[in-house]
Amino acid sequence: MSSVLYDAPGPRAKRRNVLLSVVFFVLLALLLWWVWQTMDDKGQLKWALWKPFTESQAWTTYLLPGLGNTLKAAALAMVIALPLGAVFGISRLSDHRWVRGAAGAVVEFFRAIPVLLLILFANEFYNRYTNVSSEQRPLYAVVTGLVLYNASVLAEIVRAGILSLPKGQSEAAMAIGLRKGQTMRNVLLPQAVTAMLPAIVSQLVVIVKDTALGGVMIGFTELLNTRGTLAANYANVVQSFIVVAVIFIVLNFLITSFASWLEARLRRGKKSTGVVLGPATVAGTEATGAGGTI
Repeated sequence: MSSVLYDAPGPRAKRRNVLLSVVFFVLLALLLWWVWQTMDDKGQLKWALWKPFTESQAWTTYLLPGLGNTLKAAALAMVIALPLGAVFGISRLSDHRWVRGAAGAVVEFFRAIPVLLLILFANEFYNRYTNVSSEQRPLYAVVTGLVLYNASVLAEIVRAGILSLPKGQSEAAMAIGLRKGQTMRNVLLPQAVTAMLPAIVSQLVVIVKDTALGGVMIGFTELLNTRGTLAANYANVVQSFIVVAVIFIVLNFLITSFASWLEARLRRGKKSTGVVLGPATVAGTEATGAGGTI
């Protein structure tokens, strides 16, 4: 048995896959056991080091405020970068050469610069040339750097998603008299959204994680930065890293889960468009057509 994409594995391939799976899980179990033993030997599993995370003070004073700033910076960057990336992505497909060239230059420029450098540059810019307060400046710098970089990446995602559609879609739209803007808005973009969604979600996860760069380099009080203060007060460096890592994993898992649900909903919505005729209806139609011919 085979499909369009791959051949179904035979008996030998199935046995090999089972064997490789068993070997992998055995090696994973050995690795986890080694990590556990190493931490136990170094005294990192003592309850006194983990106890602060069961008390409200560690959360209300350090972790939750830091998580709130992480979500705030990520949400602002997403809200600005998504439409900005869509505008530049569509502009790169413009029929006007000057629009296409200008958009391409902006996208390629900011996509080539590391996001950390953009954050540092934005921080210096706000410090030297604006009246933004020192308390708000790190947030402004982080959001600016994330927007400039991720908007350029999202622009390429949008452009690739539109170009991945069959050429006949735009040709059919033009054949019925739709203009270029109408074709893009009513025909191409709605179909491209589903294809672009996995890549867009991956970039949103990158935005959430990259907020930590602001905490490390310019003192933005996000989750990873507040973890350092917590670890200094409770002397639990390794434990605080583990807890913060788990928080990031849960946060990004929620984002990807929501995106998967949204993608499935969009696909079901597209499949449900149109009328589904049952056998009885088809038979009746054929009979009516035959009678009409006679």
